[in-house]
Amino acid sequence: MKYKELAELYRNLEKTSSKILKTKFVAEFLKSVEKPELLEIIPYMILGKVFPDWDERELGVGEKLLIKAVSMATGIDAKEIEESIKDTGDLGESVALALKKKKQKSFFAQPLTIERVYKTLVKVAETSGERSQDRKLKLLANLFMDASPEEGKYLARTILATMRTGVAEGLLRDAISEAFKVKVELVERAFMLTSDFGYVAKVAKLEGNEGLSKVHIQVGKPIRPMLAQQAPSVKDALLEMGGKVEFEIKYDGARVQVHKDGNEVVIYSRRLENVTKSIPEVVERVRKAIKAERAIIEGELVAIGEEGRPKPFQFVLRRFRRKYNIEEMIEKIPLELNLFDALYIDGEGLIDLPLKERRTRLESIVEESESIKLAQKLVTQNVEEAERFYNEALKMGHEGLMAKRLDSVYEPGNRGKKWLKIKPTMENLDLVIIGAEWGEGRRAHVFASYLLGAYDPERGDFVPVGKVGSGFTDEDLLEFTKMLKPLIIKEEGKEVVIEPKVVVEIAYQEIQKSPKYESGFALRFPRYVSLREDKSPEEADTIEKVAQLYELQERMRGK
Repeated sequence: MKYKELAELYRNLEKTSSKILKTKFVAEFLKSVEKPELLEIIPYMILGKVFPDWDERELGVGEKLLIKAVSMATGIDAKEIEESIKDTGDLGESVALALKKKKQKSFFAQPLTIERVYKTLVKVAETSGERSQDRKLKLLANLFMDASPEEGKYLARTILATMRTGVAEGLLRDAISEAFKVKVELVERAFMLTSDFGYVAKVAKLEGNEGLSKVHIQVGKPIRPMLAQQAPSVKDALLEMGGKVEFEIKYDGARVQVHKDGNEVVIYSRRLENVTKSIPEVVERVRKAIKAERAIIEGELVAIGEEGRPKPFQFVLRRFRRKYNIEEMIEKIPLELNLFDALYIDGEGLIDLPLKERRTRLESIVEESESIKLAQKLVTQNVEEAERFYNEALKMGHEGLMAKRLDSVYEPGNRGKKWLKIKPTMENLDLVIIGAEWGEGRRAHVFASYLLGAYDPERGDFVPVGKVGSGFTDEDLLEFTKMLKPLIIKEEGKEVVIEPKVVVEIAYQEIQKSPKYESGFALRFPRYVSLREDKSPEEADTIEKVAQLYELQERMRGK
């Protein structure tokens, strides 16, 4: 299948802001794919990626190397291409211009195919060792040599993961449903169980609704995590759930999903990114601690400080980000894994079993040690007993408690009231940066404030809930400006529109009703807390969550 057909799809997607039209374009394209094996890769390319987030392979190509490859393919000086970016504001557009002015022609040019582009990018990702950058350069130059200006534009954006076509997971899900005339809820279910749109699209094409309904958990493919809402207090949680409740300590760490297949262990972050290589000591301990041949279990990875007290979760994220000198980080930031759920054990999927049974099965396969533990729990319906446990958790330095219904099945990706979190303060919000404003004076070269968005499922878009400018250091502002500049969609005066890719944690004094924003809400005194690299935009908080927190806030005030 020719790559120019995919480039045409990108162009059509870029031209319209209509979600209905975008879904139609993607559905028609998917329907036109004849080879089922191509469907395993095309959904990710439509999203502007090469691999799913949970695949540990990375292209390892930055802007400079890409410009060098285009220069090699076109004969145009790299500095000229760099200068062009200042005018176009987009490397993809500058690559297209360079290809239009190409000085050298290839007598052996071959039209690009999707298969060739994908296989070449896989080779780029898998190239390592001595002189690997030179080998990557040649592979990329060969692609650009045979690319048309439009193909080059979107090829460059794919390589740098800055596609800007407005296709997110929800739209792709709807397009798969429309393309193959299958139920959207079955597409959603299959994706929640496998996190693999390529696999889901192929099953939808070949086996329809029947095939999708039979999709099951697979070791090695992460499951979308079940989520929780916040309760005002221990008493409220007990009233909401009725009867006995399993209370677990809510650790201030990073949620992880552990997949064990024989001696092979893979660990995924909450964002379902493969973090195995960054935490080798945890992998080794899991091999010894889990007494099952094949298993998928969930837990919270906590950084441990002096006297065994937990450090904030950002320390765990530092471990996840570290690619070199890992041994040094093992010493500096020791980790403890607290396991709380079992989703699969030795050929049996457990998500349809009640929590009580899943916990029993988890306990049967875990051999606890100093650094691999079962999450501390208390099963009770007594308010005083539960509150004592809550206060103990806070004294130990943890965030609070999780309250879980004993009969709750595991619902991948769902944020319902079967799991509740109880914390002493209003919960911070994880929001997406959708705009920014250039600063003044000494901050004229950086973005000084950021427009925050929450996802609105009805609109299929992010709606603004406020601007944040406090909580950032000068170093943060430089880093955010560097990160966000490639994501600029539109610029008017000092204000820019940003592609919704970056998630940040925001604290605030309160949530107010507001006619100023189309969301209907505004955060009062918002303050930046941290960059949530462990969350994708799809996992950020929704406008429904903002509304729920507003109601919770009013209830806590006694109104």
